[in-house]
Amino acid sequence: MAPLRALFLSLLAALPAVRSLDLNLAFESYDNDFIEPSYLLNKNWTNTTVVAQESIVQWADWLAEQGPWSVITSKPFNAPSGDPHDYLSWAPYWWPNCTGVGNTTELTPQQIWKTCPYYQRDGQFNPDRELVNNTGAFSAFSDAVFYNAMAWAINGSSAYSSNVASWIDTWFLAPDTHMNPNLNYAQVIRGPGSDFGAHTGVLDLKCMAKVATAVLVLREGKAPEWNSTVDSGLVSWTNQYIQWLTTSPIALGEAAATNNHGTYYYAQLSSLQIIANDLAGAKATLQKYFSTLYLNQIDANGEQPLEATRTHPYHYRNYNLAAMITNARLAAHVGFDAWNLTSAKGGTILTALNFTMGVPPGDEPASELYPNVGAGAAAYGDPAGAYAAFLARAEQGYPAEPWFFWDQPLGDSGWVRAHAGGAGAATASGAGAGAQPTGGSSKSAPASGSKNGAAPGRVVFGSAGRLCAGAAALVLVHVLLFA
Repeated sequence: MAPLRALFLSLLAALPAVRSLDLNLAFESYDNDFIEPSYLLNKNWTNTTVVAQESIVQWADWLAEQGPWSVITSKPFNAPSGDPHDYLSWAPYWWPNCTGVGNTTELTPQQIWKTCPYYQRDGQFNPDRELVNNTGAFSAFSDAVFYNAMAWAINGSSAYSSNVASWIDTWFLAPDTHMNPNLNYAQVIRGPGSDFGAHTGVLDLKCMAKVATAVLVLREGKAPEWNSTVDSGLVSWTNQYIQWLTTSPIALGEAAATNNHGTYYYAQLSSLQIIANDLAGAKATLQKYFSTLYLNQIDANGEQPLEATRTHPYHYRNYNLAAMITNARLAAHVGFDAWNLTSAKGGTILTALNFTMGVPPGDEPASELYPNVGAGAAAYGDPAGAYAAFLARAEQGYPAEPWFFWDQPLGDSGWVRAHAGGAGAATASGAGAGAQPTGGSSKSAPASGSKNGAAPGRVVFGSAGRLCAGAAALVLVHVLLFA
């Protein structure tokens, strides 16, 4: 029996430690978010976030393999200006109608783009929009700096802070690759005489809040790689872009949009003002949003009427909700509490969240809601554990999701302790399944896949589940052999 005992002990020793869990959690780009940098830099994190921290580092590593990104390398031809540094994208929901153009032979794609009128199919993506992928490049870039800045805060490796500084230099500053500070050619509606972008194209840079998080973490954390040259260069670029964003007729059309487009405009503008050290300007921007557009975005029962009429209403409710949450977090950063502000009909961000939680997703991805639920619990409290219970029913392994790391306090429903070797012993587990969320006072599409080659999707347990299964199997072997 001695050799068998030795084999058992060697297998037991080979089980991976908690900090080296290969979660295999497929990457997902969340709609938007802003994290208070002091939360990341103070490192006063609960034990229940250890698995989410591991996910963040894995996503940072996977994203790092994809970069760098620039407006130069992510499109096969230039904007109508001819300048390769001008950002270019095509309106995603617009399709050609070549009936009546008089052609006698089959049109080439280039001829279709120039001669056929285009018309809108709301919510139906034209697949050829991705031939020009400045949009996807910026989305991937914003996620990459977001997660690499957090990875640096988590483990202190200069590889992550170097990545952030280098990628920001490539996208905004480097002579060969920088983006011009405008969106004159974003979401161009193709067809005869179409030479400029649409106001909806301003949405392409909606994730400036993620970039702002990364910049503030390195700036306030005094990362050596974030030097004065990069910082002053970015502030200069940002001020030029703010000038365009607040004066261009294209941009002002987006500022006037009453639905999610307007919400994201104010999130983008205030994020840029924070990057440029204009906190008073950011506060004024957010106060304007909450005193104008916000007033008509939420009904008394929490419905978002401007999103409910869209072709994908579940998505658009969550999309605008994420933007409202981001605006409230940005507002908190500049000293303005917006969490309990009411709309003209008496709705709040909380009532919008609770309403959306009760809407069946249908054939739309239900997971888009989950980061918003975590944010609501962190902002309004979850004393009965109702939000944690909702998440546990919807996605058992939600504490492995990166958003669980920064959406705190939020209970983990006992998942971390059960699946990560007792790492989350100090945990508020959350209440049972029957509780209902209640309000309270405020406490305050890139490529997908995984670093380890997982197919796009939501892999909840991965090796964390295999760790527990493997340990259980070895215990059974021990009982059979040595009882």
